Amino acid sequence: MKVVVTGAAGMVGSNLVHGLNAAGIDDIIAVDDLTEGMKYRNLLGAGISDYFDRGEFYERFERGQLGRIEAVFHEGACSDTMEHNGRYMLDNNYRCSKRLLDACQGQGTRLLYASSAATYGDSAEFRESPQCERPLNVYGYSKLLFDNVVRRMLPAAKHQVAGFRYFNVYGPREQHKGRMASVAFHHFGEIRETGTVRLFGEYGGYGPGEQTRDFVYVEDVVAVNLWFLSHPERSGVFNVGTGRSQPFNDVAHATINATRALRNEPPLTLEQQVARGLIEYIPFPEALRGKYQCHTEADLTNLRASGCDVAFVDVATGVRRYAEWLAGQGA
Repeated sequence: MKVVVTGAAGMVGSNLVHGLNAAGIDDIIAVDDLTEGMKYRNLLGAGISDYFDRGEFYERFERGQLGRIEAVFHEGACSDTMEHNGRYMLDNNYRCSKRLLDACQGQGTRLLYASSAATYGDSAEFRESPQCERPLNVYGYSKLLFDNVVRRMLPAAKHQVAGFRYFNVYGPREQHKGRMASVAFHHFGEIRETGTVRLFGEYGGYGPGEQTRDFVYVEDVVAVNLWFLSHPERSGVFNVGTGRSQPFNDVAHATINATRALRNEPPLTLEQQVARGLIEYIPFPEALRGKYQCHTEADLTNLRASGCDVAFVDVATGVRRYAEWLAGQGA
């Protein structure tokens, strides 16, 4: 089986390449933009059959020059929620995806693509339904625009198209993302550099560190993608999260205890961590007011109805695995 992974050197893309290898698939065309060259490290040890720069790939794929492709995992996008250039965002996330969708349908290739929970914005419900979709930024809008194209074409689609609304993904191979890396990644860095984790204070009716998100471990995201690869009859737009919302305090608590365990130190309660100054609450940034999701929680009804039975780990389990992985990298 030959497949393509766009954004292959990114976080989800590279974990997906390694996951495909573990499933016995190594005829993989990796596609990315390696202008930021150090991202290559995410693909070290991975089995791929070819690599294309994103600019070259789309032209050659549209012309049918890459041979028979079973499926494209489209993970490539601009995911910076603070990017305000709408023309750039729509060209990268919408027009490029639409072009790929048309080419896949024309060539009999399945498309499994990354959408985002940013499509929900400040909604209080997180169902794959138009009344729940109120993006707070142009990134979320670019993802919603493509989801809507997929919804319109699905009744006439000849080949599988599945979109995955990722919630807050964390885990290995995200070091290149800078400010857009997960809070778990930043917490690890803060502990190493200062010994203190910083969280937002009160905001949006939530107490210090009590804003909640659906944090999903990247290995579980990969498992969902592989499940749909093995079920080509399943199409649609699906939430990919744990279905459980946990406060940022839980992530900080788990990260601190995971690093303590690596040093053979006993765990501490959240209250003990705060009392010892290991967690510091800072004023909520003015720049984020009115643009910040204080709560997300994936409704998994649609995903489970598809038959996908992937089990999602909680924050404590995922963060522990992540800490062990980072330790193994010498991080």
